[in-house]
Amino acid sequence: MSKKELWHGVYPALLTPFTEDGAIDYDMFKKNFFAQIDAGVSGLIIAGTLGEASTLSRQEKFDLLAFTKQHIPAHIPIVLNIAEQATAEAVSIAEKAEELGADALMLLPPMRYKASDREVVYYFRTIAKATNLPIMIYNNPVDYAINVTVDMFAELAESPNIQAVKESTRDLTNVTRMINRFGDRFKVLGGVDTIALETQLMGAIGSVAGLVDAFPRETVAIYRLVKAGMLTEALAIYRWFMPLLELDIHPRLVQYIKLAATAEGLSNEYVRAPRLTLEGEERARVQKIIDDAIKTRPELPNYLNLPLNSEIEKASL
Repeated sequence: MSKKELWHGVYPALLTPFTEDGAIDYDMFKKNFFAQIDAGVSGLIIAGTLGEASTLSRQEKFDLLAFTKQHIPAHIPIVLNIAEQATAEAVSIAEKAEELGADALMLLPPMRYKASDREVVYYFRTIAKATNLPIMIYNNPVDYAINVTVDMFAELAESPNIQAVKESTRDLTNVTRMINRFGDRFKVLGGVDTIALETQLMGAIGSVAGLVDAFPRETVAIYRLVKAGMLTEALAIYRWFMPLLELDIHPRLVQYIKLAATAEGLSNEYVRAPRLTLEGEERARVQKIIDDAIKTRPELPNYLNLPLNSEIEKASL
């Protein structure tokens, strides 16, 4: 199992930039993840929803993993997302990811099938048995129609390498339910940008973020300011950030966040079909949100040197 510190701090769900002809733009991909690392993120998630996993081939996911591992500093963990229809394919990808040097996995429930609670638990536990890698469950019933309940997590607790949850139910009380039931057995990471600060205040020790792809310094600053007890300073940045964060909770979040990252020189607008690039009134409206935010961007404190209230984060610096 990976010895790197996991499941704390900010984890960007990395975009996958493409060229105009649809190939992966590795130069832009590298530029983005180095901007994330420079801003102080704690790890990287590749081939997630924002990474357009549904349009990536199996080999492309492995290529992204190998490329990332080749270029990033050794202390930064790489998490590969798995979102498959068949359990056997998910197991095969998990095994190959471990072979290629992934540090952890993020698992979505079975795709395209509204599995029962028993089927979902079996799916997750089968993958967990096939690998030694630490696992984070992505719990997003709003977008993926399956709610991994607290009772289901009680069954998943029998798998020692299932360690964390990306909490995207959009129900803040679920953080407390998880902590009340399990203590620190499962590390809770917030998964919705528009309630990231609130989720952290409820006890989440990390955040899987989207707008971080465009604004990594602001995202990490908010997290670390809260950790340092500087809530007033964190709120000022968070309130400025909110119109941008709302781009994360729209069906075209990939196009919206790519547009924001393009404005910051960290992506381009190209997406893979069936997605299409934005045009007309919609593009103008989203671009205005981005432009207005950039014009009023707050000055950030020296957030990377703030005193921390977490020994695990001190050890990871």
